[in-house]
Amino acid sequence: MIFLKGFIIKTYQKLPMKNLIIASTSTIHGGGYLEYLLPELTMHFKNCKTLLFIPYARPSGISHEEYTAKVANAFSKINIAVKGLHEFEDPKEAITQAEGIFTGGGNTFLLVFQLYKNNLMNVLADTVKTGTPYLGCSAGSNITGLTMQTTNDMPIIYPPSFDTLGLIPFNLNPHYLDPDLNSKHMGETRETRIKEFHAFNTVPVLGLREGSWLDVKGEKITLKGNLSARLFRKNQAPEEWASESDLSFLGKL
Repeated sequence: MIFLKGFIIKTYQKLPMKNLIIASTSTIHGGGYLEYLLPELTMHFKNCKTLLFIPYARPSGISHEEYTAKVANAFSKINIAVKGLHEFEDPKEAITQAEGIFTGGGNTFLLVFQLYKNNLMNVLADTVKTGTPYLGCSAGSNITGLTMQTTNDMPIIYPPSFDTLGLIPFNLNPHYLDPDLNSKHMGETRETRIKEFHAFNTVPVLGLREGSWLDVKGEKITLKGNLSARLFRKNQAPEEWASESDLSFLGKL
């Protein structure tokens, strides 16, 4: 607030807003790691010289060091240096001071377990809510929703809660697969699993197909990529939403 010749002039500081890319996958068929997203990431992390990587999901059981090296190699192509969260003595401080944050894919149960074990779930949510650019892929995308209950992963470890970051007002099912009518596989489809979830829960679920992502700016949520996404709501028929659709309305249900 500024006082000028007896007048009061109110000044308003622009509040930071959420800035997320929430991707179904890190790698599409025939491409390299994060290759299809690099043009987007160049802009998304344009003000970042360094990136904090959260390697806790450990795909295929690889070490934190191996995973971080893989990510560092990908981001070197857009001149961003990467350091793994496991390398810091104080992970909370590392998160709050990060220029940008990437949580990779792997096992969502393990990722959530580690975030709770290190008391990082709330600090990560608060940091991203105040404007630190965030990238999530697969498990790292699962945790941006209200809960992790619509993951595809095996429960290899037991987290203390299924509640996650709550950065978007619904749940995700990354790697969403449509039923293959020619398949002889007799197991449940993704759609069946999500219907099972809705037998006990009312949270909407968005099935993100490979190569699709959500662009979140503040409270606006836009579907990106070449494919549509499938939206599931309790006691309603599934709906297809085309690329570039505004899904912000899901926060008002």
